[in-house]
Amino acid sequence: MAGIVLSAGPLPAGRCVPWWPVNVSHRIAARTETISNLVLALVLAAVLAADTAATAARHAGWPFELAVGAVVCALALFRGRNRVLACAAGLAACAAACAACDAARLPSQPGFAATLGLLVLGAAGVRVAPRLPAALVAVAGAAVLVAGRFTLRGEYVVALSFLGVLAWGGALAVGAWMRLLDIRRHLVIDTARRGERMELARELHDVVAHHVAGIVVQAQAARIVAAKRPETLEETLAGIELAGNDALAAMRRVVSLMRDPGDAGGVTASPEQLSDLVSRFACRGPAVQLQLPDSGRPPWPPEVTTTVYRIVQEALTNVILHAPGATSVTVTVEEDPYGVTVEVTDDAPRRALSGSPLFAPGSGHGLTGMRERAEALGGTLSAGPGPDGGWTVAAKLPPAARSNA
Repeated sequence: MAGIVLSAGPLPAGRCVPWWPVNVSHRIAARTETISNLVLALVLAAVLAADTAATAARHAGWPFELAVGAVVCALALFRGRNRVLACAAGLAACAAACAACDAARLPSQPGFAATLGLLVLGAAGVRVAPRLPAALVAVAGAAVLVAGRFTLRGEYVVALSFLGVLAWGGALAVGAWMRLLDIRRHLVIDTARRGERMELARELHDVVAHHVAGIVVQAQAARIVAAKRPETLEETLAGIELAGNDALAAMRRVVSLMRDPGDAGGVTASPEQLSDLVSRFACRGPAVQLQLPDSGRPPWPPEVTTTVYRIVQEALTNVILHAPGATSVTVTVEEDPYGVTVEVTDDAPRRALSGSPLFAPGSGHGLTGMRERAEALGGTLSAGPGPDGGWTVAAKLPPAARSNA
């Protein structure tokens, strides 16, 4: 069986999440974070200036208000390096400012600007901190915001403390919500990567198993004919060389898909390629009878054509590997209002199949890959021995998978 030069087609619909939405979302998220930081810097600067001006109008300790607000706002702006550490530093700065203002009769802390910066730090800390540090941040922040109000006149302590705790709770809620969004994004990325790995595994199996099976069979034949008919050895070695070159070309194509998925459109397998696959198989394996539907019908969409090709390819490879007693194979591809049917049947005697791995469910990846391809289009696949021997692989793809062209 000579090798076939294959090129992987596009991913079937519904197979997995493509790589590019994840990359695009990363770019959008990065730009959004940059813009939000710029907006936050402007807001904090404006609030700090207004807070300092208001404090200067009623208290001589406005430089203290400005210094504390500037420190906490700066920590809020540069929180990205270590958000938990920045939040802890902001809380420590506000706690120290509370003790200083109580001892030196300075403006109560944290002021309006420092409180706003502390809210940003609290949300950022809860977003990334583990459970215990996040709980400590929540308790410490509430304590700082309440303790800073005891230097005020008694009638304002309860109201301002309540407002501070309420704002702190809102900031923590925002942080928790962003934490959930991050978890969801990571799950989407993990799902996309897992889907890509499964798709690449299927493609590698389809390519490698088919070509290597041909190389192995020809190498075994070369050992037999070398002694009996030495004149045919050169032809057999040429076939092995051709199959090896085809396998190498196919592997390079799969590697190119892995390296640059954006250019991995590939060439979708056509009915002509299916005929060529069968012809090459028949040159080295059992005789094959191919039955195709009427060519006058509208073409199938790429994912259907590729799935049909891969199923036939894998089924023929399994005949070589697991049905050495087969003398003929029938490949039937039919189309009706109920969908597309693919059936590959060989005539291997029952005893030749009795030790086949195909009888052990889940023992190989070939049937699993074929079944996954069919199910990705909403179809089904079954495989098993016939009543009189032989093995049959049958796939049914629903009419919804047809093109509307």
